[in-house]
Amino acid sequence: MGAAHGGALAARYLAGTSPVHRLEPHLKVVSVLAFALVVVATPVHAPWAPLAYAGHLVAVLSVAAIAGVDPGRLVRGLVVEIPFVGFALLMPFVAPGPRVEVLGLSLSQSGLAAGGGLLAKATLSVLAATILAATTEPRELLRGLERLRLPQVLVQILMFMIRYADVVGGELHRMRVARESRGFRGGRVSALRVLGPATGSLFVRCFERGERVHLAMLSRGYTGRLPAGPAAAVGGRSWAVALALPAVAGVVLLSGFVLG
Repeated sequence: MGAAHGGALAARYLAGTSPVHRLEPHLKVVSVLAFALVVVATPVHAPWAPLAYAGHLVAVLSVAAIAGVDPGRLVRGLVVEIPFVGFALLMPFVAPGPRVEVLGLSLSQSGLAAGGGLLAKATLSVLAATILAATTEPRELLRGLERLRLPQVLVQILMFMIRYADVVGGELHRMRVARESRGFRGGRVSALRVLGPATGSLFVRCFERGERVHLAMLSRGYTGRLPAGPAAAVGGRSWAVALALPAVAGVVLLSGFVLG
């Protein structure tokens, strides 16, 4: 279990001693959620919206610099927003309203604003979440969710998923090596006849492993709730540091309403 926990998922954590690293995990979760809410609340069609998004970007990149998260790590984290990028690129073509010519293409003005706003909001939120993942160990992040009163069942599901994702990946790798050692080569339609049963076999192996783990936990006194250590007290200074990012974003938003 420990090896699984220290695999690819844990490798996404960047060890450090920055003020962001030292914050309690539940404070960082609250900060990211509050920042995302402020970003979402930024009106898309306001004339000052691009400046507000630029201010939010400066704020989140400043936090990344303080935490020591390099630009490459941030860019890799943006891969998860590819579906949003595709949807944002389609909006100028399908949205109704006045049209404008851009590079010979007839695009909707409202679609351009909505697509740009969607892309900006998704990017800013993903950047903040990437910083959270890079500065918080998976186990500590789950403890933070537990302190925020997330249902125990969900916390335990996430915990086991994190712990055993690498175990399942290891099973998949061993099955792939076994197939290739027997002359299997992918890339052909006929390979589906082999990959289909292999997928079923992987499911059966994972299910059996889960059963064995569950029986082992019951034999060690598991009652449906994992033991938790004492929660450390959080002072006002820690809250102030954690809420600095959403506070700056809120100031940017309010400035846009006042000056716009």
